[in-house]
Amino acid sequence: MDYEAIGLKAGLEIHQQLDTEEKLFCHCPTVLRDIKERNSEFHRFLRATVSELGEMDRAAEEEMMAQRRFTYYAYDTTCLVEDDEEPPAPLNNEALEIALTIAKLFGMTPVEEVHTMRKLVIDGSNTTGFQRTALVALHGRLPGGCRLDSICLEEEAAQRVDDRTFSLDRLGIPLVEISTAPCLRTPEEVQEVAEYIGMVLRSTGRVKRGIGTIRQDINISIRGGARVEIKGVQELDLIADAVKGEVKRQLALLAIKDELLSRRAAVMEEFRDVTPLFSETGSKILKKAPCILAVFLQEFGGLVGREIQPGRRLGSELADYAKKCGVGGIFHTDELPAYGISEGEISRLRVELRASEGDCIVLVAGERERAECAARQVMKRAKLALVGIPEETRRMLGEGESTAYLRPLPGAARMYPETDVFPVRLTPPEWEAIEVPELLSVRAERFVRDLGLDPAVARQIAYSDRIGLFEAAVSEGIRPSVAARTLASTLRELKRDGIKVDGIGDREILELFRMVESGRLAKEAIPSVLKSMAGGKSLEDAIQEVAPPMTEEGLEALIDRIVRERESFVRERGRRALGPLMGVVMAEARGRVDGKVIASMLGRAIDRITGGDERRLNTEGKRIDENA
Repeated sequence: MDYEAIGLKAGLEIHQQLDTEEKLFCHCPTVLRDIKERNSEFHRFLRATVSELGEMDRAAEEEMMAQRRFTYYAYDTTCLVEDDEEPPAPLNNEALEIALTIAKLFGMTPVEEVHTMRKLVIDGSNTTGFQRTALVALHGRLPGGCRLDSICLEEEAAQRVDDRTFSLDRLGIPLVEISTAPCLRTPEEVQEVAEYIGMVLRSTGRVKRGIGTIRQDINISIRGGARVEIKGVQELDLIADAVKGEVKRQLALLAIKDELLSRRAAVMEEFRDVTPLFSETGSKILKKAPCILAVFLQEFGGLVGREIQPGRRLGSELADYAKKCGVGGIFHTDELPAYGISEGEISRLRVELRASEGDCIVLVAGERERAECAARQVMKRAKLALVGIPEETRRMLGEGESTAYLRPLPGAARMYPETDVFPVRLTPPEWEAIEVPELLSVRAERFVRDLGLDPAVARQIAYSDRIGLFEAAVSEGIRPSVAARTLASTLRELKRDGIKVDGIGDREILELFRMVESGRLAKEAIPSVLKSMAGGKSLEDAIQEVAPPMTEEGLEALIDRIVRERESFVRERGRRALGPLMGVVMAEARGRVDGKVIASMLGRAIDRITGGDERRLNTEGKRIDENA
């Protein structure tokens, strides 16, 4: 697809949790808990408030359409601030320092004074009905010319357990929100910039790692379309697909709009109660519904059922809007008869509404109040189809190719001042004192240049959670190749096999490296020892179990036995027997002795049998030129 021709513009909002000891506005630890460990729970109803100008945010207003009773789980690691029963503490200085460090890495300009604001959120994820957020810096730079607009310091939302239940352990963990300008022009560029920003964040060594600790929101528009925000893309590899999927959706909706206009399509202003028409229906949903309403979409026939994304149709968009009123979904004549609704019922429905085959009728069912709300929502979304693409916030489905409607894009009425938190003044000396860490990409290049690591291995270890351990090992004289192979590959391979290596501490691994470097343990034994340690054994017990030390005398006896048993083979091959015999010795030594020691001792044993003439052959069996 020619993304330049369709006018693709995209931007990113990246939310990254910070690795601080305390939460942003209280002194509770930033630890996650199992919901089984909760020690109390309480309930809330949330309502939106108007802005200082007397305006109601459109996203919050829609959230209030369905009055919901939210349940919150509390723990012995949460407090009254998370419960919204106590005013917030001052802004966490540690979190602010990390945010400023990140800002400096991007070449941003800090604000003179950090003011905390309230951002209206009544989906249940905040007990207060708002999220506290503070602007920290502006105007950053990215490779390739794209710009960063801002970096904000925010409190994390509560963890959703189900639609109406939230866990407070996550609420209040500090995070940064980094926003780019809408200057990205291809799906691949969006993914590359997200990867670069993630690399910069990890370079600080002060951000949390793991699933859910970083989330990407993508803002996308095309020429003739509208800005749409896709929320919460957690996997980097799905970003490009999410952009491509939204582009296809907007193109499909624009094509539907053009066809609707060419047909002179219209949305009838009144819905009709058609409950009696389905008194004998075979549809279980319609049969048990106290009220069935019909929305008449003139000349929409065939377009409501048209696919706009994999598994998604224009009808799916109508259903998303209707579900905001608490109904399960909709039926429409582009997909009927089906679901127990007969051809005869559809014919009577068309006669009742005086609808032709070119029209589409949408059915909503439920309690009257909910059904009427849903019918109005269907009409609202159908009218938007005549205009083009509505500005929306959407959530990703599956592997990123499709999305579903969440709510309208919020507006300026969403923000208002936080009166319970004092501003924090930033002085030039404080900004100058912020130390900028080495970028992981630069560190990987240094590992290649100074330590001789393969570029791929260098990148793996530079981006690894164990980077601190690697540098500590190298500083002690551990061979970089051994440390990098263990930390970047061996541990990952064991974890992939279901072995719980995360519980092995850095100190134990560093001591394992020391034993390998001293010759007490062969590097070949490292995987087996780590596997044993993951099972709960100490380092010493693990070594005794899988690779008990072998003395020099014991190794020499083993080699002599193996060489004598294969004496004819040794005499025939000479030093060329070294390779095959190495495998035999290594199998019996089982990683208890370093391979270089075995090769040296085995070579001497072969020389003793061949009488010394074979000393003029190298290990590949090629005769060495004595005159060279």
